[in-house]
Amino acid sequence: MTAAGGSSLRRVVLPAARYVDGVLAGDRAMLARAITLVESTNPEHEALAQEVLLALFPKTGCAMRVGISGSPGVGKSTFIETFGGRLLDAGRRLAVLAIDPTSPRTGGSILGDKTRMPRLSQDERAFIRPSPAVGSLGGVARRTREAMHVCEAAGFDVVLVETVGVGQSETAVAEMVDFFLVLLLATSGDELQGIKRGILELADLVAVNKCDSEPATVVARAVADYESAFRIVRGTDAAGPARVVRSSGLTGEGLDDVWKLIEEHHRRATADGSLEERRSRQLVAWVWSLVESSLLTSLRDAPAVRAIRREVEADVVAHRLTPTLAAWKLLDAYRRRIGSE
Repeated sequence: MTAAGGSSLRRVVLPAARYVDGVLAGDRAMLARAITLVESTNPEHEALAQEVLLALFPKTGCAMRVGISGSPGVGKSTFIETFGGRLLDAGRRLAVLAIDPTSPRTGGSILGDKTRMPRLSQDERAFIRPSPAVGSLGGVARRTREAMHVCEAAGFDVVLVETVGVGQSETAVAEMVDFFLVLLLATSGDELQGIKRGILELADLVAVNKCDSEPATVVARAVADYESAFRIVRGTDAAGPARVVRSSGLTGEGLDDVWKLIEEHHRRATADGSLEERRSRQLVAWVWSLVESSLLTSLRDAPAVRAIRREVEADVVAHRLTPTLAAWKLLDAYRRRIGSE
């Protein structure tokens, strides 16, 4: 599958009803085409995509939404392949949305998740969709959220969202899922030093992965270190401290424990109303993030702003304007443009 607006949209774009009926019927080919439509940045495609999404929206919300993050080399793909296989064996239908790194220079994306998850990619009960990051965190969040809703409407009852594991992608994904799982390695010294406080605040569970490749004493020490870090960062918040387990995507160790904890979290959050509350907050936050993104684009593209942008930037670099004064100048130009319309 190519990046947004790729090969599927070179074919004839279908009426909205065709996409809707195909997705609701579980047609995998139509599901893939619908997501490609959602990912397109063509204004005509975007309008059609919103028509499709509006029709599908009432059919969403029944899946468990799980984010999975971890730095490159932590074993995310192997973990998801084995973990996903167990979910399929348990009768689940699984969608995997993998945010793929995109080259900022060429725009090319690896999009290799299907080759790294051979069982899931060949099973009719699973659906893998790599989505290029295209250099925009906001774009990733928007397209991935919408793809998640399309998968839910198609009947998948577990949606895994895999992040690239760098930058702020973890925050974007944590804000669109019900449960956030972080994979870390057992080399506790350097790994613990490199953990950002934010990732511990976001995590609902940490899995010390590739535990089969390290001595038991090293793994046990890593688990204890991460638990201590959680107590320092999280304290005794309302949801309780996140748990730390050991896991191996290669041997399957700990994967049943991970799923048990996810299910327990989902049952508890459903029963006490916190899941509904969380999703409501996420939807409202999504609306305002789109408003902010659209306003920023509108401001940058406004002729009045473009006319003075280089001059203002040069003044900042030359220390003739402070960044705050420069921002005010650009905003004032934008406001005067809005007022004149």
